[in-house]
Amino acid sequence: MLGHIGINVPDLGGARAYYDALMPLLGYEPFFDADDEFSYRPAGDRFGAYFFFYPTLEERAYSRHSTGLQHLAFSLRSRSAVQEVFQHVLDSGDEVIHEPREFPEYPPPYYATFWLDPFGFMLEAVCHRDVD
Repeated sequence: MLGHIGINVPDLGGARAYYDALMPLLGYEPFFDADDEFSYRPAGDRFGAYFFFYPTLEERAYSRHSTGLQHLAFSLRSRSAVQEVFQHVLDSGDEVIHEPREFPEYPPPYYATFWLDPFGFMLEAVCHRDVD
């Protein structure tokens, strides 16, 4: 079981503002906040991975198509929660990779949306249920 994930970002303040608005929709709450890092944990004492964000110390181009992080997927309890995240993504002006839909190429049921955060990380909100 994954304990936590650390992500370096080139703009810690921008990341904090972006993820403070997004993470509650994905079932996370703030955990730790300092000048040089911040983090989230699963809300409501749920078990799961924590997410830590740190400032980038060495600049280099990021691509989800090269070695390293390809994307992060967040499991949600309902298809309507996926739709809610998608609306937030649209309202935020993020680049949408896939609008919410079923993905028959993955084991069913698989209802998801994919988008890029401001730093180019591909994120996914997915529901593994047929109904809401």
